[in-house]
Amino acid sequence: MSGKTVRIGCSSGFWGDSAMAAPQLVQDGNIDYLVSDYLAEVTMSILAKAQARQPDSGYATDFVAVTMRGLIRDIAEKGIKVVTNAGGINPLACRDALQKLIDEAGVDLTIGVVLGDNLTDRADEFRANRVREMFSGESFPPEIMSANAYLGGRPIADALARGADIVITGRCVDSAVTLGPLMYEFGWRDEDLDQLSAGTLAGHIIECGPQCTGGLFTDWQRVGSWENIGYPIVEVEADGSFVLSKPPATDGLICFGSVAEQLVYEIGDPGAYYCPDVTCDFTQVRMTEVGENLVRVTGARGLPPTSTYKVSTTFQDGYRNQALLVIGGIDAAAKARRTAETVLARTRKMLAARNLGDYSETRIETVGAEDMFGASGITNSREVVMKLAVRHDSKDALNIFAREFAPAGTSMSPGTMGFGGGRPTPGPVVRMFSFLAEKSTVPATVVVGDQTFPSDVPTQGGFITSASETTQAVAAEAPAGETISVALIRLCYGRSGDKGNKANVGLIARRADYLPVLRAQVTCARVKAHFAHVCKGTVERFDLPGIGGMNFVLHEALGGGGMASLNTDNLAKAYAQVLMAMEIEVPAGWAAELAA
Repeated sequence: MSGKTVRIGCSSGFWGDSAMAAPQLVQDGNIDYLVSDYLAEVTMSILAKAQARQPDSGYATDFVAVTMRGLIRDIAEKGIKVVTNAGGINPLACRDALQKLIDEAGVDLTIGVVLGDNLTDRADEFRANRVREMFSGESFPPEIMSANAYLGGRPIADALARGADIVITGRCVDSAVTLGPLMYEFGWRDEDLDQLSAGTLAGHIIECGPQCTGGLFTDWQRVGSWENIGYPIVEVEADGSFVLSKPPATDGLICFGSVAEQLVYEIGDPGAYYCPDVTCDFTQVRMTEVGENLVRVTGARGLPPTSTYKVSTTFQDGYRNQALLVIGGIDAAAKARRTAETVLARTRKMLAARNLGDYSETRIETVGAEDMFGASGITNSREVVMKLAVRHDSKDALNIFAREFAPAGTSMSPGTMGFGGGRPTPGPVVRMFSFLAEKSTVPATVVVGDQTFPSDVPTQGGFITSASETTQAVAAEAPAGETISVALIRLCYGRSGDKGNKANVGLIARRADYLPVLRAQVTCARVKAHFAHVCKGTVERFDLPGIGGMNFVLHEALGGGGMASLNTDNLAKAYAQVLMAMEIEVPAGWAAELAA
C-alpha cells in the first residue's frame, strides 16, 4: 500500500444547508475534494417547475451564487476539486452559470458535466410499456413533472479522469459524489466490490453534513454549541477504510454514537443496501474512537450490483392545504380537536352545495398534546397548535376551506389565540413514483469542455439475494431475576428517516451487553404496536452486529411520504425519539449505571 489518503469534505446535505459550511472546509479543512448534495425527491419537482418557467434555470442556484462565488479563487489556489449534484434538472445551465463566474474571477478551472439521468422525455415510452410502481404496483401516472435515474460514481470518476476540476451531475445517489472521486484517485475497478462498498459508506456517513458530527445526536446535551458545528471530513485510504473528522476550532461532537447513528440512517436492509456501483453489506462495519473527534470506520463488504437503476418520478396528485391555530387553556387539546372537526363539517356542507365533492384526505393533529406518541401521549396539555390538513382535487374547494377557517377565531373555542402563518393557501400535492430501469437503457455521458464521452458503466449486474445473508442472528435474551423498567433512550442511540412511504428507525446499543435484552423485547410486533397510530403496514427488523445495532423498517407509515403526506412528521425525523420513549425490563443490577 502506498500510504496515499484522500480527504473529502461535505458542505451540503440538502438545498438550504448553512452558508458557513463550504468556507469552513475550504479554508481550514485541508481537503482534497469539496462535495455537496442538494437534491431530494421533491427538489426535482421544484426544479422541473422552475425550468418550465425559465429554460436556463432548473439547478440549485445557491451552489453558484453563494458557495462558489465566495470561494472560487480559494478553490483554484488550493487545488481543491469540487463534485456536486447541484445540476438538478439542468446540469448544463449550472455549468454555464459557473463558467461565467470562473471567467469573471480569472481562474483556470475545467468543468465536467454528467448527463443521462433525466428520463422525463421518455414518459410516453414508460407508460406504453406499462411500467408499475416498484412498491405499490400502481400504473404509470398520466402526466409527470420529472423522471430521473439514480446514477452512480463511475461517470464522476470518468469526468475527473478527463481532466475536470469541477464535476456537476444531475440526479445520482447521494454517496456517489464521494465514491466517484475515490474511484478515480485509487483506481478502483468495477470488480473491487469491498472498496466500492467502503467508499459508498464514506459517502453515506458525510452526505447529510453535520448529522455525523453531532447534529441530531441522541445525546444532544453532550454536543455543546451548535453555532459553529463542524462539517464532516473523511480521510480515506486505498482499502476504503477511513477516519471521520471535522475542521479544527469547530464545535459539534464526533464519537461512536454520532457516527453509528448516521450509519443506520435510511438504509433499509444493511446487508443489502442497493447502490448503482455496488450492493453494500454494512452488517460487519466497525467504528473505533481513535482520538478526540476522530472515529475510524472499517469492515464494509461489497456484493455485485443489480442490472437496474432506480428511477424516481414525481407527479402532481391534486392539491393540499393546511391551517394552524394556537389554542390555550384547560382542555386545550380537546378544544382544538372540536374546532378542527367543526371546520371540516362546515366546509363539507359548502363543498356538497357546490358539487365539488368531499376531501380526498383529512388529518387533524394537536401539536403539544403528543399526538405523535399515539396512545402513550398526554391528554392534559394546556397549550397546543391545532393543525388541520386537507387534500382535494380542486383548488377552488381548498379556497373555501381557507376562507372558512378564519371564523374559528371568533365563533368556536375559548382560548383561541391566533393563526399560525396567516391565511392558508392551497398548494400542489407532489407524489413520487419509483420504478427500475435496466442500466443498458440509461446510458450516461460525460461532457468536459466541448467534448462528449460515453461513460463505461457496467450493465450486467449480478447481485444474488442469498449472498447478503452473511450473519447469524444476534442473541436475544430476556433479563433474569429482578428487573426494573427503563426507557430505551437509556440503553441505546437512535436515528430515523424516510424512504418513500417507509420509515426507518435505527437503534444502537450503548453497551454490548445491552443488545441481547434489546433484541428480546424490542420486537417487530411491539414496534408495530407502538406505532399503531401511523404504521398501516408490516414491520421488519435487520441486525447490524458490527456496531451492536438494529434497523426497523415500518411499511406504509408516513401517510404517503414526502409532500404527499399530511402528517406533521412526513419524513419520520422524530420516529426514533418516539420509539426510545418505549420502556422495557432490564436487570435491576443495571440501575446504578443507568442512573449515572
